[in-house]
Amino acid sequence: MEIIDSIVLGIIQGLTEFLPVSSSGHLELGKAVLGDKSVPKESLLFTVVLHFATALSTMVIFRKDIFDLIKGILKFEWNDDLQFISKIALSMVPAVIVGLFFEEQLEQLFGGNILLVGCMLIVTAILLFLADRAKDTQKKVTFSNAFIIGISQAIAMLPGISRSGATISTSVLLGNDKTKAARFSFLMVVPLIFGKIAKDLISGDITYESSNMTSLGIGFIAAFISGLFACTWMIALVKKSKLSYFAIYCVVVGIIAITFALLNR
Repeated sequence: MEIIDSIVLGIIQGLTEFLPVSSSGHLELGKAVLGDKSVPKESLLFTVVLHFATALSTMVIFRKDIFDLIKGILKFEWNDDLQFISKIALSMVPAVIVGLFFEEQLEQLFGGNILLVGCMLIVTAILLFLADRAKDTQKKVTFSNAFIIGISQAIAMLPGISRSGATISTSVLLGNDKTKAARFSFLMVVPLIFGKIAKDLISGDITYESSNMTSLGIGFIAAFISGLFACTWMIALVKKSKLSYFAIYCVVVGIIAITFALLNR
């Protein structure tokens, strides 16, 4: 992968991670446009590295929230902070199951399957349209909600389905407050990404040639820096703007992707 390609894909990841438009889907589209010929396993590795970068940028932006949660846990009481962490852990269960038992099948979907990406973007748009009709409330995410939202996160491992879009939409449709839903959505992915990296490091699944180190490193930096910018600006946009705007965008990009895939068969 060329250096400029790594920078472009890193910026795409950083800018789209916090919007409900599917960062993984845009990465696959970007790879197709740039002519990336990576095999599925290498392609997924690059995607995971970029997600790791935006997970770090999320921690930087939410550092106060994370620090408060840690302080709350250290009180060793069944308080709001420990309950929130428990809900995050519960939400991870579905994605962990998918990652453990269907990893090989999932990897095969990250090889430039533009038709799948286009179709899943349409699914994302439908979710956003439905969520946009939900009433705003002050309700917090419950434990049962957390597990259902976790199922949405597991399904969103498919390229083209927005993780934030799916989780925020599911949370809002369950009657939760949009601001609380967004906060939960962005924080719930952090331990999942770190867990994925740790698993691959321990198992030896992360393998690469030395020639790819530069591309991976530059892509990581580009995603981290653009993620910092996007997280401060885009999160506010997600909370205040109507989700239908993003739904329209997903429909347009989805139709373009489907058309592109069919014409290049």
